[in-house]
Amino acid sequence: MAKVGVAVAGGALVVTGLTAATTATRSEPRAAPPATVVVQVTDGHLADQTGRSLYLFLADTSGTSTCNDVCAAQWPPLTTQGAVTAGSGLDAAKLKTSDRQDGTKQATYNNHPLYFFSGDTGPIQTNGQGVNAFGARWWLVNPNGDAITTGG
Repeated sequence: MAKVGVAVAGGALVVTGLTAATTATRSEPRAAPPATVVVQVTDGHLADQTGRSLYLFLADTSGTSTCNDVCAAQWPPLTTQGAVTAGSGLDAAKLKTSDRQDGTKQATYNNHPLYFFSGDTGPIQTNGQGVNAFGARWWLVNPNGDAITTGG
């Protein structure tokens, strides 16, 4: 086990001795987006094909994501290399993709880029509902493509 030294100097916290494994974990490449994704209705809101809840970010006003870098680590975008398919109860014409800053394609519904929340660890969890982070609120998306602004 590696030791981590901690000292307080002049009111500043100084951490020393971080291992190379810690640094390597941050720079590992991300897995490639799936070839296709399915967006469906689960428990009254949008979810992916595994039932993981999808959110919209009120700061996204032009159909293009404004959530990148640290934001995208906490609110991972629903990305794809190809098609986005509408599950039962959704309007396929409202499903599209938009180009992200990093060159990937993000699924959108009713002109809202779609995201997961890192605090949701399984299907149907909605821990991100109503969270105010990165300058705006995050809301679940109803089958019409609008924010569900209750419960959060």
